[in-house]
Amino acid sequence: MPAATLAKFGHPTTLVGETEHWTVLLRPQQVTLGSLVLVCREEVTRFGEASPAAFADLHRAVSRIEPILREFVACEKINHLMLMMVDPDVHFHVIPRYEGLRTHLGQGFPDAGWPGPPALAQAVEPEAAVRDDLLARLRAAWTATGA
Repeated sequence: MPAATLAKFGHPTTLVGETEHWTVLLRPQQVTLGSLVLVCREEVTRFGEASPAAFADLHRAVSRIEPILREFVACEKINHLMLMMVDPDVHFHVIPRYEGLRTHLGQGFPDAGWPGPPALAQAVEPEAAVRDDLLARLRAAWTATGA
């Protein structure tokens, strides 16, 4: 299990939900409102090493994540970035994309890179109350989508 990658992104505190092979976490630094990290729990550092079961389960995870983000953020696009330069375990940064600004509990979350690539270095760290509310809402939406 890629414990280091999960821990870096705040697991178990930031846990939104799980499928059989994937863990969905709230990204501690929000590139845009609702930014997530999708981590494969198999011990693989190359995407092609993931099992066929993990690939099939990736579809299940993404097909739950995308409607949740579209509803919650009212995003225009969703970027799935597999960077794996610092954290080598197979994982994606899931970045909702939108023009302008989204606000949650009074805190603003601009999409500083729109309409180009996401501006990862300009991520916003949510205040504790905002983070906790984001987690509660995303967890509830994950649970509501069922398996």
